[in-house]
Amino acid sequence: MKFCFDKLASQNIRKSLREEWLETNGLGDYASSSLVNCNTRKYHGLLVTGFGAVENRHVLLSTIEESFTVYQKELFFSCHRYPGNRYFPPGYEYLREMSQDLWPFFRYKFGDIVITKEIMMITGESRVVIKYEMKSAPPDTPQAKLRLRPLVAFRHFHSLIRRNDELDAQADPAGKGFVIKPYDHLPPLYAEVQGDYKFTPEQAWFYNVEYLLEQERGFEYQEDLFQPGVFEIELKAEKPIFFTAALEEYALAHPQHKAHISKLWDAEAKLRQERAKAAGKGFIGHLSYISKQFLVRQADGNLAIIAGYPWFNIWGRDMYISLPGLTFSTGDLESGLEILRFAAKAIKGGVVPNIFAADGASHAYNSADASLWYIWSVQQLLKYYPDQINVVKKEFWPKIKEIIKAYASGSVEHTGVDEAGLLRVGAPNTQLTWMDATVNGRAVTPRNGFPVEINALWYNALAFSDQLAVEFKDTKWRHAGQLEIMKKEFFRRFWVTDSLGGYLADVWSSDHVDTTFRPNQIFAVSLEYAILPEEHHTELVKRVRHHLFTNVGLRTLAPGSQGYAAEYSGGVEKRDGAYHQGTVWPWLLGAFTEGLLRTASNSNTTVFKLLDSLKPLFVDHLKQAGIGTISEVFDGDPPHIPGGAISQAWSVAECLRMLTLMKEASNDIYTAWESEIYGDIR
Repeated sequence: MKFCFDKLASQNIRKSLREEWLETNGLGDYASSSLVNCNTRKYHGLLVTGFGAVENRHVLLSTIEESFTVYQKELFFSCHRYPGNRYFPPGYEYLREMSQDLWPFFRYKFGDIVITKEIMMITGESRVVIKYEMKSAPPDTPQAKLRLRPLVAFRHFHSLIRRNDELDAQADPAGKGFVIKPYDHLPPLYAEVQGDYKFTPEQAWFYNVEYLLEQERGFEYQEDLFQPGVFEIELKAEKPIFFTAALEEYALAHPQHKAHISKLWDAEAKLRQERAKAAGKGFIGHLSYISKQFLVRQADGNLAIIAGYPWFNIWGRDMYISLPGLTFSTGDLESGLEILRFAAKAIKGGVVPNIFAADGASHAYNSADASLWYIWSVQQLLKYYPDQINVVKKEFWPKIKEIIKAYASGSVEHTGVDEAGLLRVGAPNTQLTWMDATVNGRAVTPRNGFPVEINALWYNALAFSDQLAVEFKDTKWRHAGQLEIMKKEFFRRFWVTDSLGGYLADVWSSDHVDTTFRPNQIFAVSLEYAILPEEHHTELVKRVRHHLFTNVGLRTLAPGSQGYAAEYSGGVEKRDGAYHQGTVWPWLLGAFTEGLLRTASNSNTTVFKLLDSLKPLFVDHLKQAGIGTISEVFDGDPPHIPGGAISQAWSVAECLRMLTLMKEASNDIYTAWESEIYGDIR
């Protein structure tokens, strides 16, 4: 699916700086910048790599100062922001087209001369390749030269750097370019080209480069970048020039291609074209294709899911909420099984890690629900692939029992089961559910006690385990009587009746009931084994739709409620305070759709209305923030401006799963909807 931006879009600098492209390589590394290639985040860069550990990612190559010389003039098509809101060089003024399809493409026009630029990360390798080409020029155009000045940062992607005279500035010849190793504790960077070139060591600092979005987010936003030298390459019409930056010299990494970087480019392009064809067309095909950017192969060989780009790491809760949508719903059984096995190896005392560490030994076991989402993922495996029942019996059934026994026995820290079988989690100083934001050390949404979605997940896990016990003839493992007691007691404790009818409280405890209207209650209806009695499903779904549904996701708090935050913006404290206080989350649409379809009297009508409501998410938003992908959050109030990470795993996963659910429920309606609007985003 191709997303195009014309000259007017490119030169609307206030808007184009907030639209970002993203390239990934299957290792958690990435390249990313704004639509006009002016970095606006400290996380932006052309080679951002963790050397096998995503939490250790560093911005090595930040950007390139790009220009070409012709008629004794030097014309720049790069751009940086400097103090005083000054953009120099103003390369965006020459940008005539930017498009994002299988990789980013840029077309610049200088009078009668057209230059294009394309960028790709290489799958399975910490390498970026950039292709430059002079597409057209008058026949009498004199000799032109492309001039590239790589600007390096060599710092952790959460930090910024200032001029450092201790940096080893030496750029030594290597391959078809140079190698630089500024610091002993970081690997070298190789920068090479394919073309007739000259490299001149020319050390310089670019001072006070500013990152607009970091400034708006309340972080430090200025840094100094180092230039090791300058490439000059002969620029001829219709003869591409290739630049590559990587951790290894090109000829050593790719002896089969010798010095022909173009062959590696062609191989990567072919790989992407094959993947796109396999993923299929339309919105489901597009999201299936980009879903693979979240599957990362770690240094130890394990496959995992990264929570989002650019700054998130590998988290258990996010991984197992995302797994069914990113793998099983796209037909990628093998990846899904591998990721389930990855967590199984890390389960400790019946708990799935919430934060996975690269060393495999210092995982953080600090959530109440990651283990329950893991069980849900296995349940989803059997929904999509019922023929995998023997795999579940052999590999995952023992882990499911281990988790349930640990929770039921109270051996999991900050958890316990009461006399009714309901699950209590947390303490006043803990945040163990997905709504875990804190400001100045205090929980924004304290949820210790009996959170509604935790108990919905717990009930579903017990009921699912009973189903498996019957299937596997495990006669010692049954909870049938307990489940009936849980269901009755859950309704007695959580159901709230007001002037508008009924709904579920968010958290229950013996001394306080939090009756705040939040989306967590939808899981009491959406899960396969619903803990809320069926006669109340329709009423609850209608109220969630009325108070929380937007055309980009569900609000985390109903408007008009005490503490409701209309915008997710400003500095760290303001944003964290709004994170779960009205801010919209797209990932909740998966559960909402399940609840809506479960209570639908006419699935065709329900699917039609829901799809029609979500056009802004699948048409407008795919050209906002992270181009072609789905953001982490949106403002609670219209126009629902996107925020947070530009590409979030569970946003993509649950929106993808939602679309497949609607297509299954009403294929004709879904197909007609997609056909109607598909042309809007080509």
